Amino acid sequence: MEPFNLPANLAAKGDPALIAEDTKHFAAISSSLTATIAELTERLEAVRKAPAGKGRQAVDRDEEVKRLTARLRALRRYSLDICLGRLHFDAGDRLYIGRFGLTDSDGRRLLVDWRSPAAEPFFGATHAQPMGLASRRRYRWTGGQVTDYWDEVFTPGGLEGHAALDDQSAFVASLGGNRSARMRDVLGTIQADQDAIIRAGSSGALVVDGGPGTGKTVVALHRTAYLLYTEARGVLFVGPHEPYLAYVSDVLPSLGEEDVQTCMVRDLVPEGATAVPESDPAVAALKSSARIVHAVEAAVRFYEEPPVKGMTVATDDDEIRLTADDWAEAFDAPGPATPHNEGRGQVWAELLTILLVKYQGEEPSDLVRRSLLRNRDLLAAFNRAWPILEPADIVADLWSVPAYLRKCAPWLSTDEIRALQRTDPRAWTHADLPLLDAAYQRVGDPETSREERRRAVAVDSQRRSYARVIDDLLASHEYDDGEGLMQMFMQQDMRDVLIDSSQHDSNVDLLAGPFAHIVVDEAQELTDAEWQMLLLRCPSRSFTIVGDRAQARHGFTESWSSRLARVGIERIHQASLTINYRTPSEVMNAAAPVIRAVLPDANVPTSIRDSGTPVRYGSRSELAEVVSGWLVSHASGEGIACVIGDPSFAWPSPRVRSLTPELAKGLEFDLVVLVDPDSFGTGIEGAVDRYVAMTRATQELVILTS
Repeated sequence: MEPFNLPANLAAKGDPALIAEDTKHFAAISSSLTATIAELTERLEAVRKAPAGKGRQAVDRDEEVKRLTARLRALRRYSLDICLGRLHFDAGDRLYIGRFGLTDSDGRRLLVDWRSPAAEPFFGATHAQPMGLASRRRYRWTGGQVTDYWDEVFTPGGLEGHAALDDQSAFVASLGGNRSARMRDVLGTIQADQDAIIRAGSSGALVVDGGPGTGKTVVALHRTAYLLYTEARGVLFVGPHEPYLAYVSDVLPSLGEEDVQTCMVRDLVPEGATAVPESDPAVAALKSSARIVHAVEAAVRFYEEPPVKGMTVATDDDEIRLTADDWAEAFDAPGPATPHNEGRGQVWAELLTILLVKYQGEEPSDLVRRSLLRNRDLLAAFNRAWPILEPADIVADLWSVPAYLRKCAPWLSTDEIRALQRTDPRAWTHADLPLLDAAYQRVGDPETSREERRRAVAVDSQRRSYARVIDDLLASHEYDDGEGLMQMFMQQDMRDVLIDSSQHDSNVDLLAGPFAHIVVDEAQELTDAEWQMLLLRCPSRSFTIVGDRAQARHGFTESWSSRLARVGIERIHQASLTINYRTPSEVMNAAAPVIRAVLPDANVPTSIRDSGTPVRYGSRSELAEVVSGWLVSHASGEGIACVIGDPSFAWPSPRVRSLTPELAKGLEFDLVVLVDPDSFGTGIEGAVDRYVAMTRATQELVILTS
């Protein structure tokens, strides 16, 4: 199949003099892709057939299988359309840019990964800063063939022999294309202002502020892939809601990154799956502060107070006095960041050590230790002093025991304490999730202490079993390897090498962190309390924070720096996106007055294109007619429409969706039909919902009222 399949109206671009170099290079790419896929398939098969081993060996094997599988999946996802375009430098060199890097069997570089420094001019070069380019070419691929391409020339010499000039850029040509249920692939048309943000350093927090249609989500997703490529560390991507995550779910895999953890804030705790919105605005405001989250620390410390009275612990031949000071010393054993349930094992171990030091009898220490482990009085006292805690119990007790809440949050007034009390303390709301998360982080897994004891028993059993076998071999004098290996196993350190303590490892929470970097989209909606959930997972405070203050449903009157400093993020860099690439000027001209009526200084971006279709107004009774008419005019099956504001509306086509303004945030549709926008509410929240809903349209907006 020929790589170029240009329509008749672009026949001039098919001149062999313009595409000969590309055709030759595409042939080399195709050959290398076939060979690389065959080689990786063979390697993967060999790794899968190899013995799994145990412990670290098993982990390494599984990681290699995962890595090879992901690489194969990425390469098989594309054919020649792995190539985004080419660069032609002043010096005469050509460089082809790809989604991934690719070399041939001789080591010749066929494609440079778009994230590498060498590829930066493909996105960042401008006529003011050409970055050494004579020209740049971008391809449009359809079904594995080039169906259009665009050349940009940066120097007079760039015109000669290899430029197919056009009256519009690849990027502008792509803006009017139809949308789908998944975010379109826009890698080849990333603009210089967006690329500069994508490639910015990861130290501290980078705030990307931009209005509707400025490409904030594009920047957030591609920056995630870029950071994984350049720094190869854990990155978490946080989106606002489920429709948004479904919409962008294909982007990172298309960039070769399948290991990124993506979630909503509510996914960070198990209770988030069933939590509902907080119905009382006053209660929601109390729970949204970072200070109330800190009450969890005091609530847990309540269970870490050492006993003030001593006790006597009896052994077979002695009575050991355990004083209040001894309890206090044992309770100091865990480090300051140790979760409560994990610290329990450390306290218990220290307590046993203190008792063994005080022991005055004649029994061997291992027998005394076993005796202490079985001492019911000691166990009962320890369980009372440092109990295993359930995270949800901590928060439920705050909402059901006023005296407990007053002790843990003494700054609350009597009325505020009363407002926070609930008949059913476990009827979790979204506002409870930050406190539950803090409790999970501070308390830890309730099974940790039990699991540690089970693991210790298993390891001890292995150690005794191996010791008996080795001792029997040494005693029999029947085994002699000539190298003195068995003599080495007389040392305890060598015996411990045989112990496989990894077989009892528990499951890992992939969202627990820590992460080296967190990317947050629609960040203007996060409360101070929700920010604490993310800060717990990112000790380095390395964030990409993407949002628009004008789209904050509950208002955002302060600056980004003030808001973030208050929650604990102080090293802040800011970048602004001011050009609206998505929303046509007809829609923005109607939407701008809506938001500026309540936020006169709103950052309303400037649209760079017209759709030629004015905003339509009509009656709610026309809803079905508007939708059916649009489907008829778009019978080719391309494009997607959304009705916003009528929860009861349903249409028997996957190309027509019905969403609330809140769930439409971050998405885009060819047609948006707003139903009774005045019913969205008054004040900031109502105006933001109307503004967000209107600016989801990429081609046509229809507003219907009763």
